[in-house]
Amino acid sequence: MRLLVFGTYDTATHPRVATIAEGLRAHGFDVTECNAPLGVDTAARVDTLAKPSRIPAFLATVLRRWCTLAKAARRLPKPDVVLVGYMGHFDVHLAKLLFRKVPIVLDHLIGARDTARDRRLDGGPRQAAMRLIDSAALRAADVIVVDTDEHRAALPVKHQDRAVVVAVGAPAAWFAEASSLPDGPLRVVFYGLYTPLQGAPVIGAALGLLAGAPVEVTMVGTGQDEAETKAAARANTAVRWLDWVPAGELPALVAGHDVCLGIFGTGEKALRVVPNKVFQGAAAGCAVVTSDTAPQRRALGDSALLVPPGDPAALADTLRSLADDRADLARLRAAAHLLATQRFAPDQVVTPLLERLGSTALMRS
Repeated sequence: MRLLVFGTYDTATHPRVATIAEGLRAHGFDVTECNAPLGVDTAARVDTLAKPSRIPAFLATVLRRWCTLAKAARRLPKPDVVLVGYMGHFDVHLAKLLFRKVPIVLDHLIGARDTARDRRLDGGPRQAAMRLIDSAALRAADVIVVDTDEHRAALPVKHQDRAVVVAVGAPAAWFAEASSLPDGPLRVVFYGLYTPLQGAPVIGAALGLLAGAPVEVTMVGTGQDEAETKAAARANTAVRWLDWVPAGELPALVAGHDVCLGIFGTGEKALRVVPNKVFQGAAAGCAVVTSDTAPQRRALGDSALLVPPGDPAALADTLRSLADDRADLARLRAAAHLLATQRFAPDQVVTPLLERLGSTALMRS
């Protein structure tokens, strides 16, 4: 079966669709990409919403990328299925126009409305606009891919029957990096965009409480809550701050740490997701410490340490305990990696989507 991965997605910053494509390829799909990255990150998109004067420039960028995609699509064989990559709220409409009578799968990892709310852009006409964007995108898709049962339940009821839950998982490159580490201080890593969902200020406050403990921390990324996070961690001099790391180098960097931190936010969105860093950290052989939420508890079970969302003291105590108990650390690292190899690899996470794509009811005549 020929699958075309289509849109303005960027796998360097959002690897989700690459993992899906990798998994389907492992199951025998002939996977081709038609991709023209938009070059506008999530923060810039939200900023455009906050400053309507920037909308014309944003739409002009979208149209230029669409022209590139349309030209490229004409040179490709007709696909059996089109998968529109994450943040494809607009791209799904172009796909529907270009590939008539071809099933369209939308990777709807996070809705536009959820993203705006998480970035504290609530209320009024902006939220109404985001609802309209989400609604139109969902109507255009034949299959809607979400990442957790909670996200599926959050969709409008009329769209839930077309939704399939596919865990985020981790690309194969992350599994190749798992290795043993020398003794020494506990090495902890966090990477992300410092969004409210991630709860980075909670991490910062925990790091402040860990000043003087045998714990070395690498914090990777920049974003909305960065300044607050750094201020909360100011007392701790054993923290290394990196603006970012190229996507190709990130697996090796994470694998050089004992612990990978997940998310610790308390908002609605934070309570519905299992972030990519949890899957990737486990695949890289790290012990995983993240928030105790229903979807993360289901995904990780006792192969990770879960702490209450928004609780820096609990996070600090957990890291201090791991620094003191190397045997427990080794157990958790092994358990996380085993779980990842058994359940989080690309060929495993796409199983629900395979079942949906195999349904004759889906395929249009």
